[in-house]
Amino acid sequence: MPHILIWPTLLFVALIASTLAAVTGFGGAAVLLPVLVAFFGMRAAVSILTIAQLIGNGSRVWFNRRELDWRVVGWFALGGVPMALIGGALFASAPLAKLTHLLGVFLLLVVVWRHLRFRSAHPFPTPAFAAIGAGSSFLSALVGSVGPIMAPFFLAYGLIKGAYIGTEALSTVVMHVTKLFAYGHAALLVWSDILTGIALGPVMILGSFLGKRIVARLPERVFVWVIEAVLVIAGFTFLIHDGGTLH
Repeated sequence: MPHILIWPTLLFVALIASTLAAVTGFGGAAVLLPVLVAFFGMRAAVSILTIAQLIGNGSRVWFNRRELDWRVVGWFALGGVPMALIGGALFASAPLAKLTHLLGVFLLLVVVWRHLRFRSAHPFPTPAFAAIGAGSSFLSALVGSVGPIMAPFFLAYGLIKGAYIGTEALSTVVMHVTKLFAYGHAALLVWSDILTGIALGPVMILGSFLGKRIVARLPERVFVWVIEAVLVIAGFTFLIHDGGTLH
């Protein structure tokens, strides 16, 4: 792709990703990450995505601040913070090709998970979010995108609309802040990646605003279909990719 088209493409995809995430609570990273990998490579893409997602999730927290479930966030952080640190440390030495293939398998399994996941008539206890936070944060530090895995648990707990979107977003903020600390400690963050993530921030905020406005107007099923299609395409793409850039 000509370099002159890289930033318009990034900004457009970031807007779509942030809007989708603001409506469904997940899918934004799955949409944005393949494009970032194509332009910057796997390792830089995860760092850029973390910064952009931190801004996007932070804006969703603000737009839904009156409906947050702080107990869920607290338990999520209890398990998530230490495992995000461990995952971030492992990411520093993870082989790029294997990591890219792992991401491909992970994205395909997400689609299977969404259709086969266990459905319970009763919400599980709040302390269970410590384990959910631990697993999600560890995977997120390695592959960058775990929103589709996290979402079913928040929904099964009984959170809906603004409470679901805001609480899931704040839990993700805790996870991303911890990951950034781990990446920085491992010297994985460089200024070019930081500035790229920050530059995507205003578009991520705009997407969160648009998603908040349309969440009650468009069928969620439509967004889920789109996200699952992207997950499948991205999954197969990463399975055959060697971990470098796709310029």
